[in-house]
Amino acid sequence: MLRIEPHPDTGSATSDARLQPRASKNEIAGEIDGALRVRLQAPALEDRANQALVEFLARVLRTPKSAVRLLSGERSRNKRVEVRGVSAREIELLLIEES
Repeated sequence: MLRIEPHPDTGSATSDARLQPRASKNEIAGEIDGALRVRLQAPALEDRANQALVEFLARVLRTPKSAVRLLSGERSRNKRVEVRGVSAREIELLLIEES
């Protein structure tokens, strides 16, 4: 089951994401070990996959790109993502809708 940690004091939520760069299309491909599995067309070169992840999640979660940020995993497929201004429940519903 997808783990989303709410932080009501800061108005944000965090989750882990497992990224697959150079996929055939941008999509949410379910979850793996509690992390969101995201497939992106962008290559893992020059930070392009990280930027694509932020843009994709912002679009899916209907929030500005500035509200989505990587907390860790800049050079790994396993990322820690924070989304501000969206509750954990809203994230779950929007991600279910997208997948």
